Amino acid sequence: MNKEVFIKFLDDTTETDAAHDIAHIKRVVKNAGEILLEESADTEIVTVAAWLHDCVILPKNHPERKKASTLAAEKAAEFLSTLEYPLNKIPAVAHAIEAHSYSAGISPKTMEAKIVQDADRLDALGAIGIARCFSVGGELNSSIYHPGDPFAESRELDDSRWTVDHFYEKLFKLPGLLNTNTARRIAAERVDYMKSFLSQLSTEIG
Repeated sequence: MNKEVFIKFLDDTTETDAAHDIAHIKRVVKNAGEILLEESADTEIVTVAAWLHDCVILPKNHPERKKASTLAAEKAAEFLSTLEYPLNKIPAVAHAIEAHSYSAGISPKTMEAKIVQDADRLDALGAIGIARCFSVGGELNSSIYHPGDPFAESRELDDSRWTVDHFYEKLFKLPGLLNTNTARRIAAERVDYMKSFLSQLSTEIG
């Protein structure tokens, strides 16, 4: 399907934030395409789900945050039913969307859902992952790091207060949760970059 159809739908109906804007969606579509070069799945289902996976966005601190991907799946299914899209593929697209979310905790049951989940999680890693992390931290009014113990060497992690804590509380755990070998290979390279960033940060903090 023409990507402009999805872009117009998202522009018209979806409230975004800096970490979940149209640029994020385009990167997830790109990531999914890279994974599909090496993994076997229904390309159409993966691509459509990648375009629509964040058609409902709730802030990280929203009480209903865990329901966002389910709401997105329902909204996407309703939208696709108005198009000339195969009705028999809509449930698979909806499942891939609801299962992509880390906070929802829904296990992907299909290869298509696994690829979309991996594609989304890759965008939380590497240079763009760093940028998104600090963007969200700024929106939540979190400090960059704990002034006395920046890397939580002798305290409990708390990424609601210290943005750097999010690297350890979630981001560095993502590679171990990926489903495909392709995504794991890409993730390893991105995590290496993130660790070099933290090393430089440590040097500058002194």
